Amino acid sequence: MRLFVRLFFRLIRLILTPFMLLSEWLTTPKAISRSPEQQLKTDQACQQLALYQFSACPFCIKVRKEMARLGLNIEKRDAQHNVSHRNELQNGGGRVKVPCLRIAATDSPIETERNVQWLYESDDIIRYLRQQFAGDTTTK
Repeated sequence: MRLFVRLFFRLIRLILTPFMLLSEWLTTPKAISRSPEQQLKTDQACQQLALYQFSACPFCIKVRKEMARLGLNIEKRDAQHNVSHRNELQNGGGRVKVPCLRIAATDSPIETERNVQWLYESDDIIRYLRQQFAGDTTTK
């Protein structure tokens, strides 16, 4: 019985995944406008960030849409299919749960686990990104 339930849900995921990704592609908002200097500063700040995600996770899609809206070039790491990224998430964050934003401290030239923060929950990640990056836009 367990096997049939597991196969059923795999089939559902297999069917829904292309539709979810297509929906994300069609509904991703346009990026906010920044001056070239502001965008360069934002891109440099984003180098300290990495998003661990699954491609078809609805909460990951929600975070990726907000990243697109804010015009953020954050590295996306596939924790579903990439074993090394999955292990990094497990060892650094303590659990394999997505989405997870890895935030490295910018004031330390040497990266250690003590100056890396792991932020789970899509709403918390979006709140953090808005606090850090939503205020540096230009009006047109």
